[in-house]
Amino acid sequence: MKIVVAPDKFKNSLTGMAFCNAVEEGIHQVKPNVDIVKLPLADGGDGTIEIINYYLKGEIIDVIVRDPFFRSIKASYLYAVTSKTAFIEMAEASGVKLLKPEEFDCKNATTLGTGDMIVDAIEKGAKHIILGIGGSATNDCGIGMATALGYLFLDENHSDLRPIGANLEHIKTIDISNLHPKLKEIDVKVACDVTNPLYGANGSAYVYAAQKGATSEDMKQLDNGLQHISKLIEAVFKVDPQKVVGAGAAGGMGIASKVFLNGTLERGIELIKDLAQFDAKIENADWIITGEGKLDVQTMSGKTINGVLSSANEKYIKVAAFCGAIDLDTDAIKALGIHYADKVDNYAENKEDAMANGYAYVKEMAKNFANKTLI
Repeated sequence: MKIVVAPDKFKNSLTGMAFCNAVEEGIHQVKPNVDIVKLPLADGGDGTIEIINYYLKGEIIDVIVRDPFFRSIKASYLYAVTSKTAFIEMAEASGVKLLKPEEFDCKNATTLGTGDMIVDAIEKGAKHIILGIGGSATNDCGIGMATALGYLFLDENHSDLRPIGANLEHIKTIDISNLHPKLKEIDVKVACDVTNPLYGANGSAYVYAAQKGATSEDMKQLDNGLQHISKLIEAVFKVDPQKVVGAGAAGGMGIASKVFLNGTLERGIELIKDLAQFDAKIENADWIITGEGKLDVQTMSGKTINGVLSSANEKYIKVAAFCGAIDLDTDAIKALGIHYADKVDNYAENKEDAMANGYAYVKEMAKNFANKTLI
């Protein structure tokens, strides 16, 4: 019998790998001969770098880059020499996590440091880059990142503009004559679960800029700038940004990744599944055991369990979900395609107990699952 274990983490309680180990221990106590295949997953959020490294087996590279306000800082990314693949999180160089709340000011922030990391990876020999664009402090439509790669954004006097959101509306020319010589050799995939357009009422400025320090006047200015650069992008790259799903992700890094890096935007869970060769490795499995902190109505909007179900259903493999909490009734769970579900809440005395002892409770869930279903 073959069982694939493919969870996301339980945030602040249990890593994906620890979940896999707990399930393996629990099942093997009941059925020692079951073949367990561990394929921990992530959806592109916190903890993704550990999961990606499980498959890439790379090393952490430290590099000095520019932060959102052009100050020098040390940032890190993952690089696997064997596969020439780098995993870069823009939040490392251009994220809100680098700033104090009173510093948030996306109008004057830049993605230049993200470009610094990409350049470093290219010069180390990377041929494949996976770019995570969550947690940004910016709304510059990626012109900072592009500047690091040799793009020039010029004003009416043909002078370089500082690559920040406030200057988007002043760009008259995008100069592509002096790009990094190896840029065309790089395959870029972008983990992007946001579907917002670049500008407008649902665009990056009006939906996300306020939480990055923008005033209502700033948002209007930024949206005008995004509309303006959209016309330039269409003229230079023959791409209409408003027709690109996710163009407005991370202050416009969605469309920037597509046009400046020739990247493809993919859901985070699908990127990780591809890296794990998930669909091939689940062949002939009897069950897939997945899980995440909470099973609820959000589960089907790009979360890990949704990604597992899409692959399992194609191959008619039964799915069990072990979660911290479940906020769906039995009929809704069955409608998702889940054949067996259990939750830590069934075992723990309270939330604190659940968070502290997740490993033991997941192991107990696995034992109960084995006793009930693995006959």
